Amino acid sequence: MTGRTRQSPAVLTGLGLGLLAIGPGLRPGFILSYDMVFVPDPPFTRGTFGLTGALPRHVPSDAVVTALATVVPGDVVQKLLLLAIFVMACASAASLVPSRRLLPRLAAGVCYTWNPYVAERLLLGQWALLLGYAALPWVVGAAAGVTERNGGWRLVRALVPAAIGGFAGMAVSGLTAVIVAMACAVRREHPGAETRVATVRAATRTVAALLVVSLPWLVTGLFRSSGQMGDASAVGAFAARADTPFGALGSLLLLGGAWNAETVPPGYGAVVTSAAWLAVVLAALAGYALWCRSPWAGGLAAAALTGYLLAALGVLVPGVLRTAIGWWAGFGVLRDGQQYVAPLAVLIAVGLGVTADRALRAGPAEGPRRADGARRADWAGAVVGVLVTLAPLALLPSLAWGAAGRLQAVGYPADWALVRRAVAADRAPGDVLLLPWATYRGYPWNGGRRVLDPLPRYLDRRVITSDAVIVGTVEIAAEDPRARGLDPVIRGGGELTGPLARAGIRFVVADAGLGGVDRARLAGAELVVDRPDIMLYRIPERIPGGIPERIPGAIPERIPGGIPGAADVRDGGPPLWLVLLAWHIALCMVVWSFRAPATTLVTRLPPPS
Repeated sequence: MTGRTRQSPAVLTGLGLGLLAIGPGLRPGFILSYDMVFVPDPPFTRGTFGLTGALPRHVPSDAVVTALATVVPGDVVQKLLLLAIFVMACASAASLVPSRRLLPRLAAGVCYTWNPYVAERLLLGQWALLLGYAALPWVVGAAAGVTERNGGWRLVRALVPAAIGGFAGMAVSGLTAVIVAMACAVRREHPGAETRVATVRAATRTVAALLVVSLPWLVTGLFRSSGQMGDASAVGAFAARADTPFGALGSLLLLGGAWNAETVPPGYGAVVTSAAWLAVVLAALAGYALWCRSPWAGGLAAAALTGYLLAALGVLVPGVLRTAIGWWAGFGVLRDGQQYVAPLAVLIAVGLGVTADRALRAGPAEGPRRADGARRADWAGAVVGVLVTLAPLALLPSLAWGAAGRLQAVGYPADWALVRRAVAADRAPGDVLLLPWATYRGYPWNGGRRVLDPLPRYLDRRVITSDAVIVGTVEIAAEDPRARGLDPVIRGGGELTGPLARAGIRFVVADAGLGGVDRARLAGAELVVDRPDIMLYRIPERIPGGIPERIPGAIPERIPGGIPGAADVRDGGPPLWLVLLAWHIALCMVVWSFRAPATTLVTRLPPPS
């Protein structure tokens, strides 16, 4: 049986699970939930490539989505990407199980695809993180052989989904890859100096692969003129929380515990189902420890333990994490610690697979009734295998049908298209400001479900909105330097037209259904679109006051022959040539990795026993 044939059942199972989970979201329209924002006909802008000076949280995922949307409609792109997550997750986990039997591989695939981690991150809208999660078992297999011939290219291929997802997915995949690669190098038991050489070689190749595929977001993040941002006060807000009776640490062990209580699947965390899921997890951990003897087994266990400890930092020692972020803002990637239990999810899935394999291999004792006993043992093993495979579905039924209807496909109001056409038709320079001054919206036409505002991806200009996040009573400061500079002006309650013009703002979009803006504050601005849900104001070209004032976080300059009294505001992003070079290197390496001979993402299976 070829590797492709072995993968077909897992691929089809993953597709079925995806169809079941997305459910009503497969209808025409867009699923808008927290960070999951897709729009019709997204334009390429400076923000698409992280050139605005804001943190490149959506690089390169936005560029990939925009490129795909030039070929097929944007809502179809979203559905294909979501289904791809389920297909890859099931196929990759199944490929990692060291068994030639179908049922154990499917048990691992179903467990890895259908669990609290996937459910909570899906409701959080973090499809880009889940894209990297889906390929993480492939990363484990590739990292284990990184020192072999073409092993580096195989790792690059395995990292492509995480690289598309961006820095969050790469942080999880990178941590796992480095630990697995180094552990496998040590396991080969070279004498003395050879062990050190092999370990250094494995670490070097792994880090090189990680850096190459991370260049598009790494360059834009490191070369921001406003520097790195890390709000240590947000540690408590993003720390893991208890969503089961077993506390925060127990919830993390069960692959849940995401910081946002609103993204817990309906009904999850009940005593009975939590206890049953805990029994499944403990059985999987025991099965992994007893029967998984693959070369990467020790490395994956070390990565899972490391990830679990990182996930628990905000719960156990929040002061240490705050101090670390204060020392270097890059440690801010550890605030949302729950995402680092992903390697533990791989271990649990593989452990469940080898446990099912062991049940199927169990045979009767020698004796005159061996034939009858063998048949009974085969049936018993098959029943146990089927129950193990279906356990995740039975214990988390609320992930089905769009998380019990919470993931619905909706269409954008027609009035939004009026705003886009009006903005595109204007030839004067300037950015767009979005009011009310908040990060997430609860549009009535989206059923009131919270979503990151779509307008920055919908309009073909730079859109400035507050990216400060409020979690409970904690407000995490904005990261966009333009938003920080305009924040006191907008919150001040005074006249806006003049200050906004001097800050390089050409349009103001107000979500009327969410409070909009007091028209008196925009005196002198032209009301271009006036609809019940959305309004568009155009800041006049001639602004009294002559030389523009400097707005903190902006770089205003007078343009000879330009708008009198207005400002051309340049974002403090990295140099364009540097970003283009980073994209060129990353794309070339990815393309070459697919051309390299003798590379595959399917883990080699041991000979039948």
